[in-house]
Amino acid sequence: MKRRNKWLLTLGITATVVLGAATAAGNYFYSVAIATNKKEFLENDKNLPEKEKVDIWKAEKEWYQSVQQETITMTSDDNLTLVATYIPAEKPSKKVAILAHGYAGNRTNMAAFAKLYYDMGFNILVPDARGHGESQGDYIGFGWHERLDYVRWIDEMIAKNGKESEIALFGISMGGATVMMTSGEALPDNVKVIVEDCGYSSVNEELAYQLKEMYNLPAFPLVPITSVVTQIRAGYNFDEASAVKQLEKNKTPMLFIHGDQDTFVPTEMLDEVYTASPAEKEKHIFEGAGHGESYGKHKAAYKELVTTFIEKYIP
Repeated sequence: MKRRNKWLLTLGITATVVLGAATAAGNYFYSVAIATNKKEFLENDKNLPEKEKVDIWKAEKEWYQSVQQETITMTSDDNLTLVATYIPAEKPSKKVAILAHGYAGNRTNMAAFAKLYYDMGFNILVPDARGHGESQGDYIGFGWHERLDYVRWIDEMIAKNGKESEIALFGISMGGATVMMTSGEALPDNVKVIVEDCGYSSVNEELAYQLKEMYNLPAFPLVPITSVVTQIRAGYNFDEASAVKQLEKNKTPMLFIHGDQDTFVPTEMLDEVYTASPAEKEKHIFEGAGHGESYGKHKAAYKELVTTFIEKYIP
């Protein structure tokens, strides 16, 4: 009996130590990836493009700073104040483009894309995602909670521009995943077209990939543990946060874009998301482009591609 009790005590202590270590690891990776803080690891990530010595978007940034605009706020379903910049079209228009920025970015990063859609005659809305820029929130939703925020932004734009509004959604990187996840919701008929650029297939797959790239660690058990911590602290888990699952319900025409040198969101994920959508669709891979570089590396071709696709559905 004493030997059995000793064995149970040892087992209990071991389980406690393992559980404590797992919880600590989950909380650590939650802090690194999910919590709102400075993401220093992005500064030296070999899979992200190096900063250009010459700013190729200087003109677009200057335009963004000088163009007529207003700040709009909205309250999310969970009572966060979200902030966006609204840029009215040069001429009165019912066309609205709602843009989604990437991980750890903010709405000012979207100047080049705002100018692209502005030149097509669109009113532009560029929100700060929850936990980014001026929007409230202490965690990053990786597009999952943001999808519901974008449904509300769509409603806001219809209220602002009228029931005849014709809406295009665009997102890059995490923003690409955001608009793909939004596509699976019950969207109003006003949403005519979606363009995503280098979005990931699911949070599970992206974090598993990054864990291997950054730390040379396997996905199991760290990704599932961090998912549990995220469920407790942020109200969602990685299994549900899937662009692929949402795209399976998509009814909106979509253009999928990726660079063939993308090693941050691997190019193979393009086939997953493209195959998942049953709606009208096209895909294009830009040669020599790393993560988020397709427009910068191929300005004229990118603009022609996006413009041609958009104008099929919003003339």
